Amino acid sequence: MIDDIFLKRYPQIDLHGMDRDSARMLTNDFVNENMILGNDIILIMHGIGSGIVKSACHDALRENKNVVSFKTDNFNHGLTIVELKKYS
Repeated sequence: MIDDIFLKRYPQIDLHGMDRDSARMLTNDFVNENMILGNDIILIMHGIGSGIVKSACHDALRENKNVVSFKTDNFNHGLTIVELKKYS
């Protein structure tokens, strides 16, 4: 769960317990759905664990043409903040 009151307002997905392929697929689907909805910031909770889900998530974000940038949250290393392209 996200405790930061400023981050709670953004759409989020929880990938805890996913395997590599499911994490990649759900990440791409979440990005594409939020592009359609017009959201420019989204949150992906992948957890820390062994880093497999985080790595799969970041690989998918790196390859997605709708992603402007992404970074791991400074206070929660199990959370990635994603900036999406803006279409007017």
